[in-house]
Amino acid sequence: MAIYEKWVQGAYDNQGNVVKKMWDTYLPLEQKIYENMLAAKDPVISGTVAQLAEKHGMTAEFIAGFLDGISGAIDIEIDMETLAEDTQVDAKVDFEALYKQMVELKADHLANLPQWDNVYTPEERQRMYKEQKASGTVVREGAKVGRNDPCPCDSGKKYKKCCGAA
Repeated sequence: MAIYEKWVQGAYDNQGNVVKKMWDTYLPLEQKIYENMLAAKDPVISGTVAQLAEKHGMTAEFIAGFLDGISGAIDIEIDMETLAEDTQVDAKVDFEALYKQMVELKADHLANLPQWDNVYTPEERQRMYKEQKASGTVVREGAKVGRNDPCPCDSGKKYKKCCGAA
């Protein structure tokens, strides 16, 4: 079984709910990685999965979870399905993308780490926070479709009987 598959099986039950015991173990270790990376202003993650696990006092499965979690903020794509203990990882973290990802995922415990002060000023973080929050805002273009208006999908039906049906 692949490392990532072990991570998923340990972190989530058959219904897709989190396994609290595993997350209670993982989250403080994950936070420590972020604290160290931000304190050192070192965006580079380099080593094999086994080496990274040893360096951070984690299992290889936890490293797989960590890498999956930061995948949107690193400069390479990692094929999680083929990840193995001897897989070499050489990635650079985009701190701005990482911060915005933490805001998006509502990971306040990570977005509010004091070590961010080493990387960005409070004003810069506030700007990024606002940018991220605004990026999720959906702006509707054009007039609102009424229930009895023709459906915009061009089916010829009324909106309430087509795309607006509950």
